[in-house]
Amino acid sequence: MKTVIVGGGPAGIMAAYSQSMLDDGEVILIEKNSRLLRKLMITGKGRCNITNDCDTEEMIKSLTRNPKFMYSAFYTFTNYDTVNLLENNGLKTKVERGGRIFPESDKAVDVVDAFVSILKSTKTKLITGHKVEEVKESFKKIIGVRLDNNEFIKCDKVVLATGGMSYPKTGSDGYGFKIASDLGHRIISPRAALVGMVSEQIASYRIKKLDLKNVSIDMYVNGKKKYSDFGEMQLNSSGIDGPIIKSASCWVDGVDDVVEIILDLKPALSEQKLNNRIIREIKLNPKLKIVDLLRKLLPSDLILPIIDTVTVDRDKNCSELKKEEREEIVRRLKSYKIAVDGLKSIEEAIVTSGGVDVSEINPHTMESKKIRGLYFAGEIIDVNAYTGGYNLQIAYSTGYLAGLN
Repeated sequence: MKTVIVGGGPAGIMAAYSQSMLDDGEVILIEKNSRLLRKLMITGKGRCNITNDCDTEEMIKSLTRNPKFMYSAFYTFTNYDTVNLLENNGLKTKVERGGRIFPESDKAVDVVDAFVSILKSTKTKLITGHKVEEVKESFKKIIGVRLDNNEFIKCDKVVLATGGMSYPKTGSDGYGFKIASDLGHRIISPRAALVGMVSEQIASYRIKKLDLKNVSIDMYVNGKKKYSDFGEMQLNSSGIDGPIIKSASCWVDGVDDVVEIILDLKPALSEQKLNNRIIREIKLNPKLKIVDLLRKLLPSDLILPIIDTVTVDRDKNCSELKKEEREEIVRRLKSYKIAVDGLKSIEEAIVTSGGVDVSEINPHTMESKKIRGLYFAGEIIDVNAYTGGYNLQIAYSTGYLAGLN
């Protein structure tokens, strides 16, 4: 038996690891880059959010595309299996806010080194710097792969772990989708997920970079509430970004979607409590201008965007505010509307939504239902999740399951 694994990311390495445990033949891993795990090096802003410290059911709930498909994979190789395997290969880990698991060193390179150590513990033959141009089948059964130098490698099984289309400079340029399509698989149109949003409204204020903490959002798509979250976000020169915005982006399906974000800048305060606070500020200094009042409540870069949405004269003394004018300011602080003009490009996305249709993959083995001996693992599959380490766990679990079978 000979198995070829296409792609040297986490999914491919996990497939090589579990396949080697079977010890039933030769395993060859082919990575078109000169080195392995290039995309992993830049995840989590160079820290690498390895996985999440939650139970398996919570892991499944984190998925925004085809969660039921992942039951077998997540239960076969769990997030705790991931941590144990990496720690057994020299990596110390820690748990941070939201259950996010990082290397203790805060260095993604240490995670890369642990995975390289895992691969070296197997008998896998590694080929780097060569691209698989074609996967060949005969009578709906895998017979081999052809490389970019026209070398043909006969094999019985192929695991496609080529990634998606995000961060193409790392090698995830979507070429695996073409291979799968050529073999008769349906590809759900790839699009950006876990990505920032473009907003001309925000861009017009020329805010270079403003990080907001402890805010909440409701996102409406075509008039329907699709997502709510609390945490950190960012306003910048092109629109909005940050963890809660990236997670919200998973629910934007089409370019024609009408998307609106309702931002609560003071979620810890009810409208009444915020109103009372403003009244106290005015009593302490009746000659405060509205701009000065907002400066006590907001970062300076947010003052103009808020003022532009209220009908109150900005030069008015706060002591002259009518009740309804004060309540209007409160409403804007609690529900500032941001019009979204689209998602940023897939090249900037953390993951790809879309990919090989899960209805054509056996969820218990990751084998193709169309071609015997063809398996899929990782981002090439139409499965993705929120931020928090869940997407990398998809790669580990599907890779492990594919190699095991």
